[in-house]
Amino acid sequence: MTRPAMYGIPNCDTVKKARKWLDTQGIEYAFHDYKKEGADPSRLSAWSNLAGWEALLNRRGTTFRKLSDGDKIDIDRTKAIDLMVKHPSMIKRPVVEHEGGVLVGFSEDDWSAAFQ
Repeated sequence: MTRPAMYGIPNCDTVKKARKWLDTQGIEYAFHDYKKEGADPSRLSAWSNLAGWEALLNRRGTTFRKLSDGDKIDIDRTKAIDLMVKHPSMIKRPVVEHEGGVLVGFSEDDWSAAFQ
């Protein structure tokens, strides 16, 4: 089994919960820190194909709310990916690549099903 890769920000509460869950399950994973390593546009594009850009773009966070009105209107896939590359904090966290696909956000039920 290929080791899953988690993408997020270490001090995010949801990422902390997800990491604790993986540790409790004994699942080893690689961690990619957006703050240090940035967000790869091709990876965001691939995730958008799998999960939809709407699922990836965190509209509830402070970073999104602080955007100019011009940045907030007429968002489509291309604009969303550009915004997430410029502002990785706007990517819903965590994102996990695993053998079965990609998980966006943390749901114990969804993760249990994905890692059975």
